[in-house]
Amino acid sequence: MSSTPPAIAGVRASRLQLPPGPWATVLDGLCARFPAISRDCWRERFVRGRVLDAGGAPLAPDAPYRVGAEIHYYREVRDEPRIPFEETVLHVDAHLVVADKPHFLPVVPAGGFVEETLLARLIRRLGNPDLVPLHRIDRATAGLVLFSADPATRTRYQALFRERAIRKHYEALAPPLPQLAFPHVRRSRLRRGEPFFRMHEVEGEPDSESHVDVIERGARYWRYALEPVTGRKHQLRVHMAALGAPIVNDPLYPVLREPLLDDFARPLQLLARSLTFTDPLDGRMRRFESRFTLA
Repeated sequence: MSSTPPAIAGVRASRLQLPPGPWATVLDGLCARFPAISRDCWRERFVRGRVLDAGGAPLAPDAPYRVGAEIHYYREVRDEPRIPFEETVLHVDAHLVVADKPHFLPVVPAGGFVEETLLARLIRRLGNPDLVPLHRIDRATAGLVLFSADPATRTRYQALFRERAIRKHYEALAPPLPQLAFPHVRRSRLRRGEPFFRMHEVEGEPDSESHVDVIERGARYWRYALEPVTGRKHQLRVHMAALGAPIVNDPLYPVLREPLLDDFARPLQLLARSLTFTDPLDGRMRRFESRFTLA
């Protein structure tokens, strides 16, 4: 019987069902599947109990490979960089956690970040391994992220996003668009570009929609109110760049900045400002607002 291993340092174990292959041991199979991780590193993880069977028991390095078997392993990143900014927990109850995420902090483990993620930090801070983000915002974006704290009510809150019953408001600093009439609606079809982590607009039926308005007209930059109707990757960043007003300090749009390194002195000027919705459990109107400000 499968069981969920406990989180270690706020990091949950990843699950893998062993695919068909010629490997004699689980160690052999993991080395083949993840060639960027050395055999010695994998062996060390086995010794430290970081590779488990479906029941949560540690596997030995010579554990036989069985196609279809479920294993769990803990992702690790050597010399993981510290993100020198702190999140704020704005709300905690039995069902929901609302966090205010700083720029540069990923929401969930990805790439070179495992422990330095909002999810891992909140699990450590609140002691709740059942936390699951109900939506995502880019690592470069600051602002609100809503988490489910209780598996029993999770689907009720997930439905808010699936049914577009939650309003998400963003703010951004970007160059003026004096030729555009506001409020403005941008609709387009978004697809992955080159490199793979960038998105771009293509011909075809629109599958993304953003509402754009102006909050304040400055001499150099305007402060925009942005509302994504859909939730495509990098949607607001792509749409603003396509309108001719790329968000200040965006390293990806309209052109890729090389080298693509974090510049803590120049955060992307995009903020997930507020979330508004009717609570599906008790019918209350809920509104949460970020405490961060843009430069």
